[in-house]
Amino acid sequence: MRNNIIQRTLHAALCLGVLVTCLMPATADEWNKKTTVTFSAPVEVPGKVLPPGTYVFRLLDSTSNRNVVQIWDKDEKQLYATIMGIPDYRLKTPEKPIIRFDERPSDTPEAVKAWFYPGDNYGVQFVYPHDQAVKLAKRTKQNVLSMRNDMAQNITAPADSKKAPSVQAMENTEVTGVNPAGDEIDLIVVVAPAPQR
Repeated sequence: MRNNIIQRTLHAALCLGVLVTCLMPATADEWNKKTTVTFSAPVEVPGKVLPPGTYVFRLLDSTSNRNVVQIWDKDEKQLYATIMGIPDYRLKTPEKPIIRFDERPSDTPEAVKAWFYPGDNYGVQFVYPHDQAVKLAKRTKQNVLSMRNDMAQNITAPADSKKAPSVQAMENTEVTGVNPAGDEIDLIVVVAPAPQR
């Protein structure tokens, strides 16, 4: 009888351990919104152009700002970019990850405008350094989010937490926008259009 109780207790503990182990990756992915994407052609992101390949997009581990996105190689060993963003919203909640691109001429790399995690009706719209934003706005004939040019150096700087100086600098910079003529515009003009479906 006593052996039966011990066996049941051990069995329950083992099942609980397996359950917790199975749930941990889902929880981690849910928290940092880890998304693996493969691009078959070059893709423009703030501060650089990524060559074709597989990348991991995830939120920087921060409870205060859920709009800092990091782009890693597929093994998550090389950090390519830490990108500042602002919230972007959709009316329809996506079932799969969505990378939204700006329209562009066919002879240029697609530029990532926003990233949405499955099951969330909100995502992150990327903020580009001013000069890159001007070129992108002229090329796509759309308004583009913009920040000061000197913030570009922070995009490729190592950042393992929200306390990293590069992340702090980006979080404290002013975000505006540029229109297709290259003129600076208020942030509200860029984000005011109706949410994507």
